Amino acid sequence: MLYIIWIVFGAAAAATCIHSLRKTQAQERLIDAWPKVQATVTGSREGWTSGVGNTNRNVRFWPTYEFTGPQGVLYFGESEVSLVERPVPGSVLEVAYNPESPGESFEVAHPSKLVLGCVIPFFAVFAVASFWFIGVFPFG
Repeated sequence: MLYIIWIVFGAAAAATCIHSLRKTQAQERLIDAWPKVQATVTGSREGWTSGVGNTNRNVRFWPTYEFTGPQGVLYFGESEVSLVERPVPGSVLEVAYNPESPGESFEVAHPSKLVLGCVIPFFAVFAVASFWFIGVFPFG
């Protein structure tokens, strides 16, 4: 029975990793295809990390920005990339925007390598450790 639970957990973890990776890569393809502009940081939204995996909860900052799109219209956005330090208003960051709907924009960043580099080894080690634990778990 424990092996079945282990298999279901492993399949769910793999499916979640694959879904997140595909979503991130789709966003990266949009960023690569869309025009880029320099945006000005206007402030930030403050939040907390989740504290998952025995890590301490830490304050993170998501920059808010503005940029001038086609026809000189001013657009606003918020980055999906969090920072440890509060961003300085007036600083510049690169933004890719949707030419058909300039209100849709993303900070130019490629986080899929970070996702792969952190999440996959964690689940692999956890799967091996839990498989070992199931093998030595006393059943009687």
